Amino acid sequence: PLHASNVFTFVATLRLVQDPIRAIPDVIGIVIQAKVAFARVLKFLEAPELQSGNVRKKRHMENGDLAISIKSGGFSWEENASKPTLRDITLEVRMGEKVAVCGEVGSGKSTLLAAILGEVPNVQGSIQVFGKIAYVSQTAWIQTGTIQDNILFGSAMDKQRYEETLERCSLVKDLELFPYGDQTEIGERGVNLSGGQKQRIQLARALYQDADIYLLDDPFSAVDAHTATSLFNEYVMEALASKAVLLVTHQVDFLPAFDSVLLMSDGEILQAASYHHLLASSQEFQDLVHAHKETAGGGRAAEVNPAKGHGTSTTEIKKSYVEKEFKEPVGDQLIKQEEREKGDTGLKPYLQYLNQNKGFVFFFLSTFFHLLFVCGQIAQNSWMAANVDNPNVSSLKLITVYLAIGVFSTLLLLSRSLFTVTLGMRSSRSLFSQLLNSLFRAPMSFYDSTPLGRILSRVSVDLSIVDLDVPFSLIFAFVATLNTYSNLGVLAVVTWQVLFVSVPMIYLTIRLQNYYFSTAKELMRINGTTKSLVANHLAESIAGAVTIRAFEEEERFFATSLDLIDTNASPFFHSFTANEWLIQRLETLSAFVLASAALCMVLLPPGTFSSVKNTRVIAGFIGMALSYGLSLNMSLVFSIQNQCTIANYIISVERLNQYMDIPSEAPEVIEENRPPSSWPAVGKVEIRDLQIRYRPDAPLVLRGISCTFQGGHKIGIVGRTGSGKTTLISALFRLVEPARGKILVDGIDICTIGLHDLRSRFGIIPQDPTLFNGTVRYNLDPLSQHTDQEIWEVNFIPRF
Repeated sequence: PLHASNVFTFVATLRLVQDPIRAIPDVIGIVIQAKVAFARVLKFLEAPELQSGNVRKKRHMENGDLAISIKSGGFSWEENASKPTLRDITLEVRMGEKVAVCGEVGSGKSTLLAAILGEVPNVQGSIQVFGKIAYVSQTAWIQTGTIQDNILFGSAMDKQRYEETLERCSLVKDLELFPYGDQTEIGERGVNLSGGQKQRIQLARALYQDADIYLLDDPFSAVDAHTATSLFNEYVMEALASKAVLLVTHQVDFLPAFDSVLLMSDGEILQAASYHHLLASSQEFQDLVHAHKETAGGGRAAEVNPAKGHGTSTTEIKKSYVEKEFKEPVGDQLIKQEEREKGDTGLKPYLQYLNQNKGFVFFFLSTFFHLLFVCGQIAQNSWMAANVDNPNVSSLKLITVYLAIGVFSTLLLLSRSLFTVTLGMRSSRSLFSQLLNSLFRAPMSFYDSTPLGRILSRVSVDLSIVDLDVPFSLIFAFVATLNTYSNLGVLAVVTWQVLFVSVPMIYLTIRLQNYYFSTAKELMRINGTTKSLVANHLAESIAGAVTIRAFEEEERFFATSLDLIDTNASPFFHSFTANEWLIQRLETLSAFVLASAALCMVLLPPGTFSSVKNTRVIAGFIGMALSYGLSLNMSLVFSIQNQCTIANYIISVERLNQYMDIPSEAPEVIEENRPPSSWPAVGKVEIRDLQIRYRPDAPLVLRGISCTFQGGHKIGIVGRTGSGKTTLISALFRLVEPARGKILVDGIDICTIGLHDLRSRFGIIPQDPTLFNGTVRYNLDPLSQHTDQEIWEVNFIPRF
């Protein structure tokens, strides 16, 4: 037979284990994710590594002046390739030798330098490199940080060598233009530098290391002719006079000054000899030289003078820097401190989340169905309490009604879950659409001053939390709180005396929770901002991996990465500790309430609990109250945990909202000012008093430019690196808006029309090319506007 004592002991046990059982699917999912993640990490760790250590050797007396030795070498980017990328390479370079590498595009020049660095696996022959290497890549790699940090690159400051390096690399005049001199912060990828300035900072970084071997990959391609000649004379021929230099170049004007010239084609060295010998004996080399002279107009010849010095003395450089230190900087640094909320933002982020796409409706439906579920559970247990010892109710009827109410409650719970999932999907989709639209419409100045890691952190980590965690944590926090108060309510109905203990407990719980929130929210905000630093450093390190390995700076970057990870993990660990601090105190309070209720039930007279004189009914309700009291501890902890969790997760909504309100560019289309479909018909460009600054607090980059380009003319824009050539082109596309003046194209002011109408009519070949992940065809026609036949008619892709 069923009795209150054994029935409610069983019910109490079920209520105690229902929350842990509910967590089993989550635990299984976490275990599966951990297993997949571990397998991916293990696969990465087991991948073959570069054996660059087998290439580099330390200099010894027995090596003499030999710097690079390659004998019948074969190198291939791909394993088991039938045809190596480089074949039959034999090369010796000694200290003090200057060797130029030339050849047509795709002949293997950059791959040869990569092979010497140990980046390309050696599949045939042997290679040995003796001494310290300095490397300048073809595409400049610049770190986020100051100009000085990029030049020193982890080395100690030697003031005299540093100033001589700036002079040799023609950087003195450029630094005078920056408001903070060499302490000016460079944006990610050097966005606030011209191509030539980035290349010269790379050259300065290499020169400051005072290496034995210098591998320079087309270092003069981004600088003007005058600067290139100055760099060649002062940098290559003078500063590196005693070094082994291997320089890739397409500028044949410098080739006569080299000790030897390597002519490469299709991964092989066709010939290696002096410039004049090659010119006399190699038809391929003659074609290369003549093609360059025809392109350059046959006019310019480099004024190569190995002994030529620079006009500015070290003393004068020092003086200019002393003067610079006392100048009042104009404007702010480019990279801003990451924005984060402070203090308690109240209900604002919750309202922002629920305001998305009818979120309030689905939240209300979820909570309503859970309220019905709680009422069903109370009704279920009340039925059992009232009739468990009732002889007029059979055991079959007792169990049938109990199960029927349970099945109905389960359907209510299923409805709650469906509405919760719908809430999460609709709100996340709305937030993602707004975030994506805001980022795509953001001006270029935003990307110049915002490291990529910050953006990636929000669109990956924060968006993932909003997708997967916020909706369920929000509902669970609400329903767990409702469960706690329902448990407390049942206790109070049976033994109202427990209110003398529970009311102060609720007050203390709220005080403790608020005290915890003030700390935990700040910790999670700090965790979010430090996470972007980790992502940014990782992205930069991967982009510059070849340069980092060339300078043997792996340990420093690894240590920096560990330090950033520790900095990111620290607030998360402290947040976890604070959570445990809170739970310990809440468990103590809930245990005190349960003990007080049990004491009341034991010590107070039976008539205290109910007006019903039937002791069997009273016993049933006391058993029900105790079962709810036993689960009070667990439900209170679960409630507070979920409230703390959602308080931490809702910070991701804060962080997304910060990037949803970015000031956008001009409208895509202005209906009342749409240009004719044939615009621009002539292509006449008039620039009137054009002034450009990249940020409101920054100095002018273009100062009152006025000129006219007639339609159909081919205009060349020349000037020293950093003089504003790229900025002028950017102004035509309104990548940066004019501070003053106007640009007219065929009589239409480009600032009065929509950006889509403007940019879709112009074509541009940027200084730094960008390729998208995909096929060559996709990169040629990403919008699929042309047929295959039209693409094949473009005859500049015959090598693919």
